[in-house]
Amino acid sequence: MDETFFFTVFEGLPRQGPGSDPCTARAFNLIPDLPGHTRILDIGCGSGMQTLALAKLCPEATITACDIYQPFLDDLSERAKNAGVDTRIKTMRVSMENLPFTEKSVDLIWAEGSVFIMGFKEALHSWKRFLKPHSYMAFSDCVWFTKTPSDECREYFNEHYPAMIHEQDATTLIGEAGYTVLDILRLPDAAWWDHYYTPLSLKLEILIQQYKGDQEVLDLLNSFVQEIQVFRNHSKEYGYSFFIIRKEDE
Repeated sequence: MDETFFFTVFEGLPRQGPGSDPCTARAFNLIPDLPGHTRILDIGCGSGMQTLALAKLCPEATITACDIYQPFLDDLSERAKNAGVDTRIKTMRVSMENLPFTEKSVDLIWAEGSVFIMGFKEALHSWKRFLKPHSYMAFSDCVWFTKTPSDECREYFNEHYPAMIHEQDATTLIGEAGYTVLDILRLPDAAWWDHYYTPLSLKLEILIQQYKGDQEVLDLLNSFVQEIQVFRNHSKEYGYSFFIIRKEDE
């Protein structure tokens, strides 16, 4: 199986993870003060549904949207052009682990559903240097809502995301990294289904038929089917939380 096939599963979808424009807006509106010409860094932007929302929420902002997969960035550029905000959005193909930005140059770091790629604690510490003093970061990540998950749920995440932490432990790590938590928003179930799991399910049905003779591909596709079923069964035990935080003086 080509290593890029994982990404192609998500091509053409509205989003590459849970979220929605209302959730993006709620999180953004919890940030108390931003300069007139805000510089936003959207890390792991995917095809950029939230990038476009940010451009509309903050009309004077310039946004650099970063992702490792060029087709997502191409999709974002086309969507930005159609929305009339392309002059304020710059796309950049780069790894989140090797971002080429000047220290203390960013007013707001945004990362919806991408922190897990680098690791919760690692992202907090690594990206902090790009923020100006008392500037902000807003990101969503999958966390436990319970200390006693069901067997099926625990076994699934032990295999697929063993580093997942409890929401309360996340706030502790944020404080230890030199930030203040301003607010935490839990994404509703609709933010998983409407623009992510529902269109993904339809695409999976097509791909499973298309690759029914390729067991390696089918194993990958069925892992996504399993993920969706686990959420359907256990969405009260875990989910995405949006953390809105401020960098304090070092």
